[in-house]
Amino acid sequence: MEEKILTTKKHGMAVLVLTSLILLGALALCIVSAVLESFVLLGISIVVMCIGWIPYCGLRVLKPQEALVITLFGKYKGTLKGDGFYYINPFSTAFNPAAKTSLNQSGDVNTLKISAQGQSVEIPSKKISLKIMTLNNSRQKINDCLGNPVEIGIAVTWRVVDTAKAVFNVDNFKEYLSLQCDAALRNIVRLYPYDVAPNVDTTGDGLADDGSLRGSSEIVAGRIKEEIQARVDEAGIEIVEARITYLAYATEIAAVMLQRQQASAIIDARRMIVDGAVGMVEMALERLEQNTDIKLDEERRAAMVSNLLVVLCGNRDAQPIVNTGSLY
Repeated sequence: MEEKILTTKKHGMAVLVLTSLILLGALALCIVSAVLESFVLLGISIVVMCIGWIPYCGLRVLKPQEALVITLFGKYKGTLKGDGFYYINPFSTAFNPAAKTSLNQSGDVNTLKISAQGQSVEIPSKKISLKIMTLNNSRQKINDCLGNPVEIGIAVTWRVVDTAKAVFNVDNFKEYLSLQCDAALRNIVRLYPYDVAPNVDTTGDGLADDGSLRGSSEIVAGRIKEEIQARVDEAGIEIVEARITYLAYATEIAAVMLQRQQASAIIDARRMIVDGAVGMVEMALERLEQNTDIKLDEERRAAMVSNLLVVLCGNRDAQPIVNTGSLY
C-alpha cells in the first residue's frame, strides 16, 4: 500500500459559502413560491433544501501535523496532510483503526467530548497525529545473558511517516508498536549481562567484550532502536530514539547482588591497601639500608615487615607497645 497525498482539496471555505447561499436562496424561493402559489417552484425549493445540506458532510478541518486517511466505499482514495479547510466527497469516510486506542504516551489526537442529558460521550477522532510521540511502556522483567532477572523500562520516541501503511498494513498501529517494542527489548536485553562479566560475547563476533546493560546503555539503546525500526517499517512508523529509563536487578535477587557488589568493592579496596602497604614497607627498608649506622639481620627485617604490614593493613588504629629495655 502506497500513500497518496491529496493536494487539491482545500476548497472548504468556498463550498461552505456556496452551499449556505444555495440553502438561503432555496428558503427564499420557498417563501416566494408559497406566496405566489407556484407549486412547481415550491417543490424545487423543498427538494433543494432537503439535499442541499449534503455538501456540509464533506467539510474537514485539519491542524498542523495532522492527517486524514480518506476511503470511498471501501477503496483508499488518498490522505489529507497539512493544516487547512478541506472539501472532499461527502460520501467518503475517514478511516483510523487506532482511533480508540490510547497508550501511555504523549501526542495523541484528543477525542471529542459531547455532553448529552448529563452524560459525557467521547467520540474518537479519526485524525492521525504526525507529531513526534513518546511511548513509555511498563517495566519488564527479563533474564540477562547470565540468567539473572532484571527489570528494565524504555521510552521510545516515534512518529507516523506513511499513513497508508499505518492504517492498512496492520490492524492497529499503536498496539502493534507497543508489542514490537516489548519483543525487541527482550531480544536485545538477553544478549547482555547486567554488569561486565568475563567470557561474554555481546556483539556476535565470537570474541569476549566488556559490553553490559549498565555500562553500555547507549549501545544497548541503539540496538533496541534498530531492532524496533526493522519490525515497524511495514507499519509506516519511524523510530526517532529509544532510551533506557529504568534498569535494576529484580527484587528477588537485588539484595544478593548488592552484597556481591559490596564484596567486590571491599576486595578492590583491600587490594589497594595492600599494594600501598607493601610499597611503604619497601621504601622503609631501602631508607634503613642507606643508613650505615643501622644494621638489621634477617630475623629483625622479617619482624619489622610483619609489624608494618599489620599496622598499615589493619581496620583499626594500631596500639603500639614501647619497649624500654633491650631487644635481646
